[in-house]
Amino acid sequence: MKSEGAEGQSRPSIGTCGQTADTGSLDSGSTTDSSTTSTSVTIRVARFTPRQARPGRTASNPFAATSSPFGARPGRPRGKRWTQEYKVHTSPEQTILDCLLQIKREQDPTLNFRYSCGHGMCGSDAVLVNSTPTLLCTATIGDHAKAPAQGTDEGADSSQGFRRTGQARDANPEPRQNTEAVRTGWLGIIEIKPLPGFTPLRDLIVDTDTMFEQIRRFHPYLRDGAGPESETENLQTPAQLSKFELLSNCIACGICEGSCPVYAGGEAFAGPAALIAASRFINDSRDQHRQERLDDINQEDGILACESVRACSRPCPKGIDVGEEMWRLVEAVNR
Repeated sequence: MKSEGAEGQSRPSIGTCGQTADTGSLDSGSTTDSSTTSTSVTIRVARFTPRQARPGRTASNPFAATSSPFGARPGRPRGKRWTQEYKVHTSPEQTILDCLLQIKREQDPTLNFRYSCGHGMCGSDAVLVNSTPTLLCTATIGDHAKAPAQGTDEGADSSQGFRRTGQARDANPEPRQNTEAVRTGWLGIIEIKPLPGFTPLRDLIVDTDTMFEQIRRFHPYLRDGAGPESETENLQTPAQLSKFELLSNCIACGICEGSCPVYAGGEAFAGPAALIAASRFINDSRDQHRQERLDDINQEDGILACESVRACSRPCPKGIDVGEEMWRLVEAVNR
């Protein structure tokens, strides 16, 4: 079934972000305006500008908590928060990072976001896209743009909208397309917010210092105890390597932290990223401090704070089953 407005015309080839290349050949019955139609998307960004701190001002509440045995996180930063929409001409194959770069170049140079390699290797551009933590450089427009369904017209089929009493429910209902959006080439809306669980600094940039401090807390380096003068090699079998090889691919992007309801909820928790870094060396046969590492994570804000929700497993860009690894750490601590 063809969508409205697609019959009798050839689809234009999409070039770079925001450009449409003319194919030079149109079927009979097509109009000149249809050859210049390009696809577009609406980017809805949660903006934030911090408020300048007033010098010499102290807290007026004498009963306010100033310390915590678990190291309380700073409160919600004060500043201006608003939501801003941008319309970008793009194609479904482009990434969200490409669109944000286009917005910064052509529409709003004040938009702030963090990125580095642009290929999903550094993990610096983790954000919340449509309420799902992901990387800007790997998330494509076609996978995340959501066009609202077209409203039910009066006199339409009764199988759409509310179901009457006694009416059978369709097991595989077909999604209703917004024909106006299809005709105009509008792909839909993408909502982008900063990664939860981290203090926002400006727009989509968050403070990741706390996460890296927790990672360093568990000594993320090999401690073999052989000393620098040892001339023997630390040999491993393929079976020993397989226990931590996938864990060593962690790029500390913070997506698992933003997905964790305990960490993102502000509870005292070291976080999945720090525990994954600890597990990488706990499972390394060359390390001679396995029991010490297990004692380090066996704390109230360590593995004991994990509630085994396993929300951290689904969005890992490196394919690490974070929830399963947390459960293995619980079993190792309780042995």
